[in-house]
Amino acid sequence: MANALDQLKQYTQVVADTGDFNAIDQYKPTDATTNPSLLLAASQMPQYKGIVDEVVKECKAEASNESEQVELAMDKLFVRFGKEILAIVPGRVSTEVDARLSFDVEAQVQKARRFIAMYEKLGIDKERVLIKLSSTWEGIQAGKILEQEGIHCNLTLLFSFCQAVACAEANIKLISPFVGRIYDWYKAKTGQAVFAPKEDPGVISVTKIYNYYKKFGYQTTVMGASFRNVGQITALTGCDCLTISPGLLDQLQKSNEKLDKELCPETAMSSDMEKISLDEKKFRWMLNEDAMATEKLAEGIRKFAVDARKLEDYLRGLLH
Repeated sequence: MANALDQLKQYTQVVADTGDFNAIDQYKPTDATTNPSLLLAASQMPQYKGIVDEVVKECKAEASNESEQVELAMDKLFVRFGKEILAIVPGRVSTEVDARLSFDVEAQVQKARRFIAMYEKLGIDKERVLIKLSSTWEGIQAGKILEQEGIHCNLTLLFSFCQAVACAEANIKLISPFVGRIYDWYKAKTGQAVFAPKEDPGVISVTKIYNYYKKFGYQTTVMGASFRNVGQITALTGCDCLTISPGLLDQLQKSNEKLDKELCPETAMSSDMEKISLDEKKFRWMLNEDAMATEKLAEGIRKFAVDARKLEDYLRGLLH
């Protein structure tokens, strides 16, 4: 029998959640995704010193002051790591816009255009890049503008149904609902240490979003993310995509558990969900009413911002 990872790949597109090229090469995912936390770790690995040194050298020559050098180095590092990843995976890489821009539509749009221009300068077509944006109202509106320009987006830090609906209505290419962080919140609030996979709050959330999209014909791809255990992954077998860390990819590769297709369009079509539509006021109210999503979205933005500042400080030290 095929191992669990190979079985999963029969039903679901597997994406590597890492900036480590060696791990990506080992597990043969279709796509890969990065964020400031992953890039901070990868940029300090000895095997990638050459890339970082090259970026630092270029920025010293191209930017006139420290502030510009650091910002340029951050952007170049994201794109350079993205280029290396695309030499390994056959599909796409997700490149994340600074979380500190999460409430500024125009700034997010400008940063995304800059990333795409950098990729194109390296000979990489924009179809192979997804721009990662936070699933704030402003992030979703930035995504809507970019999608109209043919720049595809991955809306991340997504914890609630209203965020998913707004993304679908904005014709976003792909969303990343965070299974593990939803699970973390309910575990902390309820004191329940273990959830059966199909009773896991994160799994339930992604299943609902998947069924809604398929029932009402939305083309937005659902990519479950942020997993804490293999059970959460296998319970979502059949989801469009799942982005998985190297540690969990390894567990799946070593497992011989038989997987069944848990999510499918046929089941989604028979669900009794009703279609809704959201404007900004409805979106903000529904998000406000969801304590878990409100807390986790704010926390996620803060955490990515902290790691972005750490990466900036690391690069600033190298630029001196």
